[in-house]
Amino acid sequence: MNAPVAASADPAGRGVRRLLWLALGAGGVLLLAGVVLVTRQLHVDALPPVSEPLTPAASAVVERGAYLARAGNCVACHTARGGAAYAGGRAMHTPFGPVFAGNLTPDVATGLGAWNADAFWRAMHHGQSRDGRLLYPAFPYASFTQISREDSDALYAFLRSLPPVTQPNRPHALRFPYSTQAALAVWRELYFEPARFQPEPGRSAVWNRGAYLVRGLGHCAACHSPRDALGGVDAAREFSGGELPGQGWTAPSLRTRHAAGVAHWSEQQVVDLLKTGVAHDAPDRAVVTGPMAEVVFQSTQHLSDADLRAMAAYLQSLAAADAPPAAAPPAPSAQLALGERVYQQQCVDCHGERGEGAVRAYPPLAGNRAVTLASADNLVQAILNGGFAPATAGHPQPYGMPPFRTLLDDAEIAAVASFIRQSWGNQASAVSPLDVQRVR
Repeated sequence: MNAPVAASADPAGRGVRRLLWLALGAGGVLLLAGVVLVTRQLHVDALPPVSEPLTPAASAVVERGAYLARAGNCVACHTARGGAAYAGGRAMHTPFGPVFAGNLTPDVATGLGAWNADAFWRAMHHGQSRDGRLLYPAFPYASFTQISREDSDALYAFLRSLPPVTQPNRPHALRFPYSTQAALAVWRELYFEPARFQPEPGRSAVWNRGAYLVRGLGHCAACHSPRDALGGVDAAREFSGGELPGQGWTAPSLRTRHAAGVAHWSEQQVVDLLKTGVAHDAPDRAVVTGPMAEVVFQSTQHLSDADLRAMAAYLQSLAAADAPPAAAPPAPSAQLALGERVYQQQCVDCHGERGEGAVRAYPPLAGNRAVTLASADNLVQAILNGGFAPATAGHPQPYGMPPFRTLLDDAEIAAVASFIRQSWGNQASAVSPLDVQRVR
């Protein structure tokens, strides 16, 4: 009596089993493909160490390399606070844990002294160390891959000319599984492909030079692009703004005039900002502070006017369709009242009764897109820690703003930030004490 039931159920059972085998087979294929891809990434031979002293490069090549090192702002990441220049040790904070920059001086034991130009090129272009290890993309080889071999060799020659510093590299402190080479290999398969800069037909030589600097050594997209949960950048969203992990700052979009886009600026205004840190004649009398002040101080102020104009040409071409941000709901009246009192007590002498600022001294707050970004983090950072433009050859004595971290509590900082973001025609969201606490 059971046979008919068994017979009638068997086709369905076989169908289920077939689906399971197909699913397992597909999973097995995907797993096998993943293993093949990871193996391909990991199977890289080590390059032999330099066994004989290298012939010093010509002084012109070394000077060229020093210029390129400034263009890439290499010293910023590869110098710990109070440490020797280029000797490494600075922590790069990521969502997966800190990564520590390496020693770039020509010390044989702890730096690049055992590297030749081929090994350095492999790191810059392929993101792989001399010993074959995959490098973490906190070292922005996804941008550096575009630089030419000639520029890579010049940069290497400059680093070889530095005094050697014996300073062992600190091990990274990434969480598992991000600490594994296998996980890094998967990341590279998803987000990285070695490439070389290709001039865009139909664009001027100036524009292409700017694209080479901005997208390559300047690695501007590394900060000014959003990243997904795995830390990858969607090419379609490059330069659309991003958060700086562990720093509490936001790198605003370079595509929209309501953030940091410069399509509506003159070329000279862009050059002024990159060269001096201020653009007095720009629409909102812009001043760079925070991480960008460091970029101007250590990098862009040292570039030639021709290269700055090339960068300006490229940056001005990034404009995208740009709708004004929607009006934000008003902050509670009690918060705005408190914010106005704090403003009158602490801010009015420099920034004016109506946020108009002082010409060539203090930036205006009315109509200032730096204080009305979708994220208020940069404004809160400036109130907490002060706002300081870089001292540059073109602007050697910039005015600064003192920190209010110990003078104002979270509620007062949130209130004055909300007042600034919703006064004199500004229309941005209110700031809560929790927002301030998170940044603090």
